[in-house]
Amino acid sequence: MSRIGIITDTNSGMTSEEARALGVTLMPMPFTVNGRNYVENVNMTYAEFFERLAGGASVATSQPSPEDVTRCWDKALESFDQLIYIPMSSALSSSCQSARLFAEDYEGRVFVVDNRRISISQKQSVLDALKWRDAGLDAEAIVKNLMDTAMDASIYLTVDNLKYLKKGGRITPSVAAIGTVLNIKPVLQIQGGKLDTYKKVRGLHAAQNTMLGAVASDLADRFSETPVILRTAWTGDDGIGRMWTAQVQEKYPQFEVTGDPLPISIACHVGPGVIALGLMRKV
Repeated sequence: MSRIGIITDTNSGMTSEEARALGVTLMPMPFTVNGRNYVENVNMTYAEFFERLAGGASVATSQPSPEDVTRCWDKALESFDQLIYIPMSSALSSSCQSARLFAEDYEGRVFVVDNRRISISQKQSVLDALKWRDAGLDAEAIVKNLMDTAMDASIYLTVDNLKYLKKGGRITPSVAAIGTVLNIKPVLQIQGGKLDTYKKVRGLHAAQNTMLGAVASDLADRFSETPVILRTAWTGDDGIGRMWTAQVQEKYPQFEVTGDPLPISIACHVGPGVIALGLMRKV
């Protein structure tokens, strides 16, 4: 039986400690602060990033270099016969397509899976791949399962400050200005890798209720006959994240709700004060 290694990138929100415990190889996603390159928890911590952001720093993300990607794969192939690489959705970054091109040189030893996920849903894909591997499935079967279940997840999120969506071109400057004055909170949905507006409401409380209601609708419709996992996420203040997780847990006591901070590579695009709620099919 081939030894199969699982690789993901830090957009999954998986920490280096979690990855080591699970035997997962983690590809760091780089970001820049005021034009200088950084890697999360290597040369900048989570707290330092938000301190710089609060100070008005300019932030952006970029792809790993081809050398970084192939070096990571080559190192992993010293221990495994085949690799399954689960990057962030191709709908949100070109890094997935780049990785697919690099994989062509590995003669079937590296499988790049675009199962259209990011953050907490991407992390769940990694956990699912580990379960299937440990159950004895071969690489081709694991890849097929990941692709077949790609759409069995949704993430809902709201942002505290519209300027980051404006900077990324998600909303226009005029909409951002009006939204700030009127305390408009867009509730966004990520499904199939696409980031779309789900609903616009006024105030954080209404946004929280909208996300909880969206999950209730999914449980009653899309996932009515499927066991699911609920998971929260946030940027910045862990206290806010813990309170949000507790609120979701109270609303849905039948689930064990866990949460994770969103990685810096995502926080660059949404800013601090984000809260998110996702649900994924349980394999």
